[in-house]
Amino acid sequence: MTKFKVAVLASHTGSNLQALHEASLVAGSGFEIALIMSNNSAARALLYAQAHGVPSLHLSAVTHPGPGELDAAMHGALVEHGIDLVVTAGYMRKVGPDVLAAYENRIVNVHPALLPRHGGPGMYGAAVHQAVLAAGDAVSGPSVHFVTAEYDAGEVIAQSEVPVLAGDTVESLAARVLAEEHTLLPATVRRLAVEAAGRHSGGRG
Repeated sequence: MTKFKVAVLASHTGSNLQALHEASLVAGSGFEIALIMSNNSAARALLYAQAHGVPSLHLSAVTHPGPGELDAAMHGALVEHGIDLVVTAGYMRKVGPDVLAAYENRIVNVHPALLPRHGGPGMYGAAVHQAVLAAGDAVSGPSVHFVTAEYDAGEVIAQSEVPVLAGDTVESLAARVLAEEHTLLPATVRRLAVEAAGRHSGGRG
């Protein structure tokens, strides 16, 4: 059976990438990590890819400085590798319009808060958890959503709640939410892979 091919875009450490990759190796996962791309040539995500034999690319404004060049290069790489789903996991730049159009409702992002709260421009990393604590929220947790041209505005397809504890700091809350991301994101990708396989088998004569 042909596996659902996933590309991961990551800018830094790639902990969600590792969680996804490990989940993909479990029998019956239904998906594989077929490509890893980063806009940061020093990203640990690329080192992880090399260590585990996963095709990888550094594509950025350095490698493709002209208007639209980076978007076109990313689109070409996704097509070349037969990618079914794109996952942005700590990818610190907007996905270009060519890729968005070609992969509409096939690009997902994991956000470290319960959207639609605490999303939008500037809401990433520590700023998200600081906003949760400042708002006095009783719960937080990751959201997986479709990527659109607007930050964190796409349809939410999965969420998981994490309690905000008395005495929480940005760091302690972030660590607990990240641990939940490592469960939620692979589970969501597995579900999307199963749904895609079901559509394909249902279309056979």
